[in-house]
Amino acid sequence: MALRAAILRHIRVPVQTAALDRSRSQAWSLCNSVRSMSSHDDHLEKEEVTERVLDVVKSFPKVDPSKVTPDVHFQKDLGLDSLDTVEIVMALEEEFKLEIPDLEADKIVSCPLAIEYIANHPMAG
Repeated sequence: MALRAAILRHIRVPVQTAALDRSRSQAWSLCNSVRSMSSHDDHLEKEEVTERVLDVVKSFPKVDPSKVTPDVHFQKDLGLDSLDTVEIVMALEEEFKLEIPDLEADKIVSCPLAIEYIANHPMAG
């Protein structure tokens, strides 16, 4: 998916609107405006993902924001339990508007793993 998005960003398809009748031209215009509002082709930069992940973790009530770094482990470094980790993953899902499958969510136990998963997720927005 990421490769597809990268390719689509660089491909330009010429369209001759003069050859299209009015209704087709309007439909094409609507299609383009809907596509431009879609975040699915926009790949987030890793720096932006890192910043947003850290903000989510820092805002968690049981976390001391001064201890949060890009390398922090939720349980070992922040003293969170498994339920807290689930809540952080849910907050990340909400922040990035994506759904992380349970099997994948169980593996996200640190900021580096969260950042890596989200940065590589084609639907993260």
